[in-house]
Amino acid sequence: MLSTLRDLVAPVVRLPDYLPAGASVGRGIRAGGRPVTMRMPPIVETRLPVSMISTSPAEGVPAARPTSVLIADDQRLVRAGFRVILAGEPDIVVVGEAADGVQAIELARALAPDVVLMDIRMPTMDGLAAARQVISGTASRVLILTTFDADEYVYEALRMGASGFLLKDAPPDQLIGAVRSVAAGNALIDPVITRRLISRFAHAVRPPSVQPGQLSELTSRELDVLRLVARGQTNAEIADELVVEESTVKTHVSRILLKLGLRDRVQAVVLAYECGFVVPDERL
Repeated sequence: MLSTLRDLVAPVVRLPDYLPAGASVGRGIRAGGRPVTMRMPPIVETRLPVSMISTSPAEGVPAARPTSVLIADDQRLVRAGFRVILAGEPDIVVVGEAADGVQAIELARALAPDVVLMDIRMPTMDGLAAARQVISGTASRVLILTTFDADEYVYEALRMGASGFLLKDAPPDQLIGAVRSVAAGNALIDPVITRRLISRFAHAVRPPSVQPGQLSELTSRELDVLRLVARGQTNAEIADELVVEESTVKTHVSRILLKLGLRDRVQAVVLAYECGFVVPDERL
C-alpha cells in the first residue's frame, strides 16, 4: 500500500523555518566571515493529489441507502405528481408505479420497496386487498392514500397492519415527511383525524374482541403510555404529559409493541380501542 502511495504523492520541498545569523538562501557564513554555499538537505512533505482526497464515509462504513418507494394509484396524473415531489429528495427514490392492486402486489414482491404508497380505490383489485397481501407477504411498509379522512376502509387497513394513511391533497412536505417516517419504522398517525376515524368505526367493523389478558403483561406506566398513544400523541407530547424524557417514552413504546406482538404503534392504537382499553370519544 505504501509503495502505491509513494508513486502517487507529489514531493513538496520547503526550507527550514530559520537560517543561521547572516546567512541567506543557498549561502552560508564560514568562520572568519567568508561566504560559502550551504548544502541543506530538503525537507520533504508527502502531499496527496486532489484525486486521492475523499469526503465519502470512512472505509468500511457504507453510505446511507435512499428510501425506495412504489406508487400505486389508478390515476396517471396522481402518480406523476407524487413521483415529481419525491424525486426531488436526495434520500428518496421511486422504483416503480402500479395502476391497480394486482400490479402493486407484483411490483412489491419484485422490487421490495421500503414504502408502498397505496391508493385505496383502484380497479381490478382495490388497495385494501392489495395492502393485505403486501403486508403479509413482504417487508414493505404500506402508507394508505385516500381522498377522505373518515373512510371505513382506512380503518380496516390500519387494523391489518398498514403503517398509516395520508390524504391525497396533503402538501408536498407532508408527503415527504410521511414517507421518511414510515420508512424509519414509525407509524403515521394524525392525532385529530385518527381519533375521529377510530371513534367512528371502531364498533361498526370491530372483529371479535381481543382478550383483555393481553394487556396484563404491561406495567402501569406502559398502560399510561398506551393510553396516550391511542390518543394519537407523539413521543414528545407523551413525554411532556408524563414528565419523563422522550427516550424513556420510546423505550416504553418498544416494550409495549414487543409484549403485545404488534408491528407498530398504529396497531397498538387499534388494539387499544378494540379490546375496550380506550373507549371511542373518550376524553382523557
